Amino acid sequence: MRILAAGDHFVGPDLLVGAVRSELGGDHEITELKLPWPVEPFGPVAEVHEASGTEQQVIDALGGAEVVVTQMAPFTKQVFAAAENLKLVSVCRGGPVNVDLAAATEAGVAVTYAPGRNAGAAAEFAIGMILAAMRRISTSSAELLGGTWRGDYYAYDQAGLELNGTTVGLVGYGAIGSRVAKVLVAFGAKVLVADPYADPAAVTVDGARVVELDELLRNSQVVSLHARLTEQTRHLIDAEKLALLPHGAVLVNTARGGLLDYAPLPAALRSGRLGALALDVYDVEPPPADWALRDVPNVVATPHLAGASRQTAERAAAIVAAEVGRYARGEALANLANPEVLGQRP
Repeated sequence: MRILAAGDHFVGPDLLVGAVRSELGGDHEITELKLPWPVEPFGPVAEVHEASGTEQQVIDALGGAEVVVTQMAPFTKQVFAAAENLKLVSVCRGGPVNVDLAAATEAGVAVTYAPGRNAGAAAEFAIGMILAAMRRISTSSAELLGGTWRGDYYAYDQAGLELNGTTVGLVGYGAIGSRVAKVLVAFGAKVLVADPYADPAAVTVDGARVVELDELLRNSQVVSLHARLTEQTRHLIDAEKLALLPHGAVLVNTARGGLLDYAPLPAALRSGRLGALALDVYDVEPPPADWALRDVPNVVATPHLAGASRQTAERAAAIVAAEVGRYARGEALANLANPEVLGQRP
């Protein structure tokens, strides 16, 4: 079997090749391609989103491959049209946003993905961002290193909140949100969840409570976003929703930039409607030089790092390799994104 391992500087080709050989043994021809992410930001390529590299790079590297394991390579109509032997694309991400699923299905190519690969890393990071925003950890550190000792942060009206006894609202309760909830409950926080797909009974067992989004926003001193980005959730938190928050609330987004309308945020911070804002994702990545949030108070900002752990990369490689093993043995694929393709495969 001919396999293309299209890695990058996070999930490298060497990780992918090692995981596939561990799963299949050494009797397969594996070609490697290294794409530039994250040294160069991902972006749209033709009709797919969040891809790295070019269509021609992938076409040139395929060389008649039957299987591809990748994280960011663009799989577009043009690529599928040039990949006559391709049967499986296994993507190292929580969703195959770099793949044109309709084109894959039309070409008879199964596409799998890697749900939960970064759940632990992203949950830990979200907790860190919540604490950093609530207790001014990163902003006070930057000020101190810049030569300013902010003893006034110990004044009552400037002091932060503890998680213990604070109500935290989680928008989304999937693999990441549910982990965040367990940690928050352990800290003594009161946790509210807004997620139309969450099982209220399961959430209750975790120590949280399911409510409607507006109720969550009205009653949460801290709100953390963990929903998937869809047409229904785009700008889920806009100016109207921000107005529901208690004065001085903390807002955290480590999920997807599109969940949040960024336009009203500077005014909300300057007015004190938002007490602090912690962001790891953005509507434009990287933010432009004239980004409106650069000169407003109480912002914690990191460059899309929530999932960036070595374990995430290793886990992602293992997940896609396991799918290649299932394919090679003729077993059902575990995380198939386009199940309708099965009716087209010989």
